[in-house]
Amino acid sequence: MRSYTKILALLVVASTFTYCRTPQYSLQQEKINYKVDNSIAEDTAIVNYYIPFKHKLENEMNRVIGYTEYSLTRSRSQVETSAGNFFTDALLEIGKLQDPNAQVALATKGGIRADIKQGNVTVGNVFELMPFENAVTILEISGEDMNTLLHFIAKTEGQPVSGLKMDIKAGKPINVFIANQPFDIDKTYKLVTYDYLANGGDYMEGLNNPIKRTDTGIIVRKGLIDYIEKLTKEGKTINTQIDGRIKVIK
Repeated sequence: MRSYTKILALLVVASTFTYCRTPQYSLQQEKINYKVDNSIAEDTAIVNYYIPFKHKLENEMNRVIGYTEYSLTRSRSQVETSAGNFFTDALLEIGKLQDPNAQVALATKGGIRADIKQGNVTVGNVFELMPFENAVTILEISGEDMNTLLHFIAKTEGQPVSGLKMDIKAGKPINVFIANQPFDIDKTYKLVTYDYLANGGDYMEGLNNPIKRTDTGIIVRKGLIDYIEKLTKEGKTINTQIDGRIKVIK
């Protein structure tokens, strides 16, 4: 009888520990692949909602704002390009509307993202040329910082500029003219660019310690559109070409 009692007690203790133990769970992930193709019916409610916006956007992108006599092309390997010349010429004019004393404009080869073919220029062309939300910035910099910038342009074998003419020899800037005047390291200069470069983007050198910085808030793309529309209203076309503003001397 005592053996039976002991066995019964042991069974009670064992069952207690068994049922009080925290249950263990394991999570298993089930991978489900959904095929996205024409077999899925479109949601007409969503389509009907966005179609008017799509048409409005397409109409705006296709809107003709000007005409270019020549194709505006870009290149990372050439010292000067027609797209770069157009872009910086426009940038300088945009800057001068904010500060008439602006003398030079600067961009980079990598910042110009599309060519524009000869013929009509649309809003969409400008969006392709400058797809970023960069804003126009005007910097007043010392002659020493301008010299640093000139050496950057030379060692990178040319960058898009306007208001600046220079030769590059052995990777160094020579025969430099700014606003049709010989470069003077003892003077200060007002340069138009955009905030990305002013903040040091594209490994830019010479712009990180300006005497004065003016962030205009003007989106470059919007400024370009206004610039082209102004030309059109004046009965003018875009006729930018390579004009030798930067040359490599052997």
